[in-house]
Amino acid sequence: MQDLAPLIDIPFAHRHTCWFCGEPSNQQFSYIKQTHTPHSSLSVPCCNECLKLAKAHRLTSIWDCKMAVKDELMRIYEKHLAIGVNWTQQELEESGFEDDDKIFGGFKKSAWMMYEIARDRVNYKGWPLSLNGILVEDYGYDAHFSFDGVNYRSVSQAIGFYAKQQTLDKRFLEDIIAIVGKQHFGFAVRVAQINIAAVPEMKKQVLQDLAAEQVS
Repeated sequence: MQDLAPLIDIPFAHRHTCWFCGEPSNQQFSYIKQTHTPHSSLSVPCCNECLKLAKAHRLTSIWDCKMAVKDELMRIYEKHLAIGVNWTQQELEESGFEDDDKIFGGFKKSAWMMYEIARDRVNYKGWPLSLNGILVEDYGYDAHFSFDGVNYRSVSQAIGFYAKQQTLDKRFLEDIIAIVGKQHFGFAVRVAQINIAAVPEMKKQVLQDLAAEQVS
């Protein structure tokens, strides 16, 4: 059973709203503080899809987690977002596709709406975090991440790059960084490299050992 953390303050205008993407929410995602987490444990309202993504990409803070969720939404809805790159709303309306055409007529009717929904979810900023009226300090959080002389849009993007280039288990690397913190990114990559051929049980043990070291 998932540990529960205090629910953030929810403005009246955002009740029943996913903090990650702005869609209607019916779930809560609890972020439990680690030794390196710059904020206390907290829960945010979210939709089913963002809950699943957030659980899989906790990383080192609720803000890094949010960036990872955004990256995943962009990946999942890449084709929907591409509609806005390849078309304008007016071009779709004047496309000449007949409304009764089963394939292109349906695309004409729904394409722009699908694009707008995906775009708005990716662009949604959420509201400032606070608990019991006290602002959760982000200490000037900046999503950008630099490692080994290269600047990345986020630590999530850096993880994806290294996982692809070195054929690493992306989820395993993320789990390591969630435990040790992004300031130890190089160490996390080395641990993932050393255990590149490890079976799931061994990787689970490595994560448990790392977590034990953090609290010892």
